[in-house]
Amino acid sequence: MRLKKAPLLSKSRFLAGRQCQLRLWHQCYNRELASEISPSQQAIFDAGQEVGRLATRLYPGGVLIEEDHLHHHEAVQSTMSAIDNFQIPAIFEAAFVYDDVRIRVDILQRLGDGRWNLIEVKSATSVKDVYLPDVAIQHNVLIGSGLEIGDAGILHLNSNYVYDGGEIELSNLFAFSDLTEQVLELQRELSLKLAELKDMLTAANPPQILPSRHCLSPYPCEFWDHCTAEMPEFWVMGLTGIREERLNELTAMGVEDIRHIPTGFPLSELQERIRTCVVSREDYAAAELEEELTEVEYPVHFLDFETVSPPIPVYADTRPYQAIPFQWSDHILSGAGDLDHSSYLFREEGDPREDFSASLLAILGEEGTIFTYSNYERRVVSELAEHLPKQRDQLFATLDRFKDLQALIKRYFYNPGFHGSFSLKSVLPVLVPHMSYDNLVIQEGTHASLEYLRMLNPKTSPEQKKRIEQALIDYCSYDTLAMVKIREALLARF
Repeated sequence: MRLKKAPLLSKSRFLAGRQCQLRLWHQCYNRELASEISPSQQAIFDAGQEVGRLATRLYPGGVLIEEDHLHHHEAVQSTMSAIDNFQIPAIFEAAFVYDDVRIRVDILQRLGDGRWNLIEVKSATSVKDVYLPDVAIQHNVLIGSGLEIGDAGILHLNSNYVYDGGEIELSNLFAFSDLTEQVLELQRELSLKLAELKDMLTAANPPQILPSRHCLSPYPCEFWDHCTAEMPEFWVMGLTGIREERLNELTAMGVEDIRHIPTGFPLSELQERIRTCVVSREDYAAAELEEELTEVEYPVHFLDFETVSPPIPVYADTRPYQAIPFQWSDHILSGAGDLDHSSYLFREEGDPREDFSASLLAILGEEGTIFTYSNYERRVVSELAEHLPKQRDQLFATLDRFKDLQALIKRYFYNPGFHGSFSLKSVLPVLVPHMSYDNLVIQEGTHASLEYLRMLNPKTSPEQKKRIEQALIDYCSYDTLAMVKIREALLARF
């Protein structure tokens, strides 16, 4: 049995269908099954919109098609009027529909010979493979709508652009990558895929597709929680780093649970360790871990940074997406066992890096092991050293004292409760059950960056600023306290 007609596709729906037909099915028929958008995902969307708005300034005199996606028919009419007006050099958010596919084009640039350039704006700093079908579906609809296209490609941020602190140089901030040749080569494959997706959407039942690595690439699927709800506690996706090929082999064998993986199945050393721990329900703790955790110089520091990475640089001598540290937390353990805490948050306008570095060097001193959770703080300190010549030697000297607690756990310890993840949010509740991020206002780093920018916004009220400031301090300090408690819990295993 088949439905009479498939729902209209859009560019985003087409791309979702290329990733997973079940994702497209849910987008069309079961939107209520989607998870809520997280603060980090919303940040990505907001960054894209900000970059898109700035890109239109490269085309002075262009007009915006203002009707939203709920009024696509009216948007198409406005687009046609703009096309017929030869005084308009560019159209932003141009709307078209062809062969039951609706699109909005970021920028259509009018050429003098009757052709148009198709320009898709991306907030990334390079062209990714997934962008090709994105441009190709737009090209298909534009050609079908009767337009003649010149160049078709991606306008993206230039990672080599260094902001000088004055007016943003748009011509240097952005770079255009022409994909016309690849787009034309993709048209036949695209037409076949469109037909396949439309046929799928007329079926009476959704496609039967099991969750796997494809759910996370090129974009995380919003229906992940729904589709994985029935998976076993120790699902094979919990094997850290397992490839799609291996997952498919296990699926073909009917194996979903790590405990049922047959002996001899090819696994990495870490994956085999995970399987052994899950089967035995016991921890793995190598003797080297105790040595690494106890071979320290006091005072021992537990250090965490928060950074902001604006796609459009706001501080002189920075590039798009360069990480700018604005906050640190340091729990300090003395040789006598006393635990103190210090923190720093840059609250003023302007570049925080020099003040951040001075305060950091003051608290770290010249002695003491520095635990971090990941290699991120090391990278940030290295960048600070390159930017601040007066503090360069002192900053680089601290790097010899760093120890990555996450790397040590991944190398020497595993608990089945990690479910394949070594993130702080996964490890902490397993090793320190009474600690949880659930009661914090801010619960992850990207959200912290967003709230920091909101705190600096002149439109934010003083009361809101105070609440954000406290939430940032609470979150960052919780990260460093978590490291203290994790180290204690690990040492208690020996």
